[in-house]
This record gives sequence, C-alpha cells and structure tokens, in this order.
Amino acid sequence: MIRSRRWFAALALTAVAASACSSTPAATTAALTKVSVQLQWVSQAQFAGEIAALKEGYYKAEGLDVTLLEGGPNVANITVGCAANGPEFTLGWVPKALVAVESGNCDLVSIAQIFQRSGTRSVSWKSSNINSVADFKGKKIGVWDFGNEYEVTAGASKYKLTVGTDYTRVIQDFNMSGLLTKQIDVAEAMTYNEYAQVLEAKDPATGKLYQASDLNVIDWNAEGTAMLQDAVFSRKAWLAGAGNEAIAVKFLRATFKGWIFCRDNPAKCVDYVLAAGTTLGKGHQAWQMNEVNPLIWPSPAGIGITDKALWDQTIAVALGGKFLTKTPADGAFRNDLAQQALTGITGDTKGTSFTKGTVTVTEGGN
Repeated sequence: MIRSRRWFAALALTAVAASACSSTPAATTAALTKVSVQLQWVSQAQFAGEIAALKEGYYKAEGLDVTLLEGGPNVANITVGCAANGPEFTLGWVPKALVAVESGNCDLVSIAQIFQRSGTRSVSWKSSNINSVADFKGKKIGVWDFGNEYEVTAGASKYKLTVGTDYTRVIQDFNMSGLLTKQIDVAEAMTYNEYAQVLEAKDPATGKLYQASDLNVIDWNAEGTAMLQDAVFSRKAWLAGAGNEAIAVKFLRATFKGWIFCRDNPAKCVDYVLAAGTTLGKGHQAWQMNEVNPLIWPSPAGIGITDKALWDQTIAVALGGKFLTKTPADGAFRNDLAQQALTGITGDTKGTSFTKGTVTVTEGGN
C-alpha cells in the first residue's frame, strides 16, 4: 500500500479498454452496465489485476463499464463500501470488513478472496537483535492502526506480550521513516511496498542502498497470526437485487482474467499501472508487481476461492485479539459466485507452477 498524501477520493480510473481480449463477444457501449469499485488504496500494482482488466478489455467484454475509485489515507474504503448508495464492489482486508459488519449498519459479504496469503511483515535492523516476536519486549513497535495492526498485536499477544507493559506501540506514518531514522525499533511493512522502501534508501554510513542482509523480518504467516487481506466485497442488499449476482459473476470473471494476465505478463501490467497515474516510480512498481503475484499464486482451489482454513484462522486471530466479539454469522463469505466466474475461464486459474521472478532494486524506486 503506497502511502502518498496527494489527490485521493476525487480521482477515479474510467473504464477505457484497449481491446476485447476475451472469448466473450464484446458488448456495445450502449449495452454496458455501469459499476464502480472502491480501491483499498491509490492506484498501484496492488490493483494491477483490476487495472489490466480495464486495459485489456475484459470488463467491456463482459458487458461492464467499470470505474475504479481511488482510495488513500483519507478514504475509509470499508466505510464507503458499507454505504447503501455505495459502490457495487469494494476491495479490502477481511478483518476490517468483519469488524464493520459486527458494529452494525454494514452488510458487506466477501465474494472473492484475491490474496491467498498475507503480505504483512514486521521489520527491524539486524543490529537490533530482534530475532523473534519474543524480542519485542521493551521495544518500540510500529503499527499503522485503523485495523492494519491486527496481525502484529495478535502476534505479540501470542507471546504473552502486553502493549504498554511489555512493549510500546507506536503509530507509524504510512512510510518507513520511523525505522530509517531509528525512532522505532520495529516497523510494520508490506512485502510489496514499505519493505522495498527501506531497500530503495541509501545507508548514510556507506552511501550504498540497504540490503536485505541488514534487516530482520518477521513473517506473520509463519507465526500463525496472518489474516486474509485483499478480498472483493459486495453488499448483501445489492446482491439480492434482480440480476445483480450475474453482474457480480461477470465482474469477478473479468477481474480474475486481469490477474491471470498480470501473472503471465508482469512487465506489461507495470506499464498499465504507471499509465493509471501511480505516485511512485517504475522500479517500485516492478518490485510491487513481483511481490503481489506470490500473494495470489498459487491459488490451490482457483483464484478468488476463499480457503476455509485460512478464513477460520482469521476469525480465531480476530476473536483472540478481541477485534471481534463473536464469530461472524454464516454467509460472511461465499464461494459460489467466484466458482461460477471460474467456469467461464479457459487456461490456468490456479497458477500451480508459478515461480516468483526477480527484480532489481532501484534508488527511490525510480
């Protein structure tokens, strides 16, 4: 999640399709159904699949005129998605949506799970000797708050560490300045963004870019407190409307095709993201695309299908951390629409043989 504080809610990406690259015949402009999608953040490779679906004509081929609505630090994507007159689709993290639903006045349901694993990490300097979560004791631990901190604080609780007593929780800005200036001992980071920001910075002592060997990284997937992240949500009330489930299937099918395209054509998708107006450079977006793909692929049951075990882990972590007070009701997620979308796609929808590529880190992400 790239954290720029420039232009946010007012911007939107309009559905301009380059070509109708689908086995489905392209619909005429007059027949297109207008839908909008609230992004979790600003345009970047985190949403390359949706951007590619626009550019490659996949949405248009499904008869959809799709607008991608910008997010950012001043846009509460889940709140926007919960609104009765809000967008048809919202991209966001599962626990944040579940908290909103439990609080009332929100009927979001997860209809597709794009990321199959968490990209959240906690990063510290090797010289700090923070080799495990147990070493958080007595340290300043950075988190982003607003529901982004759940995996970190739950991980600390797993090690019987209490905030305020055993460690100090520091609310980070949406960058890595606190770690780079050593104002905090540990920083929360996404593999596809903030972690790269450290590697793209120069070590003032050497004048060279920092290296992975300078850092210790805690992976919350390995710690067992990872929670499901980027999913596609829709409002139950909207889905209940005549024909809307069919629209959702079309949207998901085109979106899945977009992500398959980005798996197989990452460089092209970086170009699409840059053209969409991202605020950081080509080097950073190339890194981000290379890190986002392995969060999706492989998708053992097919892209978009929610793994029940990972869903249950997300709920257990949320209940243990007291982010949720009760188990969500049945129907909080559904796989039927994603399954229908998958049946209309030829080719590899699982990415079983996917291997992560390599990219060269560039100073400042340029």
